[in-house]
Amino acid sequence: MATILRDLSYRYQWLYDGISKLAALAVGGETKFRQLAYSNLEINSHTQILDLCCGSGQVTQFLVKFSENVTGLDASSLSLARARKNVPDARYIQAFAENIPLADHTFDIVHTSAALHEMEYEQLQKIIAEVYRVLKPGGVFTLVDFHAPTNPIFWPGLAVFFWLFETETAWQLLKVDLSGLLGECGFDVDAPILYAGGSLQVIQARKNIL
Repeated sequence: MATILRDLSYRYQWLYDGISKLAALAVGGETKFRQLAYSNLEINSHTQILDLCCGSGQVTQFLVKFSENVTGLDASSLSLARARKNVPDARYIQAFAENIPLADHTFDIVHTSAALHEMEYEQLQKIIAEVYRVLKPGGVFTLVDFHAPTNPIFWPGLAVFFWLFETETAWQLLKVDLSGLLGECGFDVDAPILYAGGSLQVIQARKNIL
């Protein structure tokens, strides 16, 4: 069940942006947070990028600075309307992440930021399989999302944030081995890099070259 504050944060962009900026302070600010997952990847103007669950374009706005071939995908028509206004240089598709209406082997990079914690376990499995399908051989799936804190000092803050703004699926993700799921699908997975006392994880997984 969604909380009242969660509903309000999605209804009002200024509230969502304020929450995001406040939460991102733990990793050095929103700009750094939005680029954590792909900052070490080689991206040029021809790189085909899918910003999965792109929301209102919070990360898309940075991706279009590197590539002229960025596609944003989201299930929310409201979010996509905001994204088209905020970042007109990208292409947008309305669809669910577990059923991507795009051809096999299309993208060099698929990126998602703080979206997988919205999904049930079965959805995660379908999404990972879809990402594997649309990536080119050697392509990279890069993501940032919540992780069970390794530093106990960060547990109270994460718990309060979840109680105010998240649903049960966020708590469930803390028990999920995302690297393991990616490996089961066929990805070569780098060890997660942890931030903010372990409460955030960045994972990069590469599709095997055929």
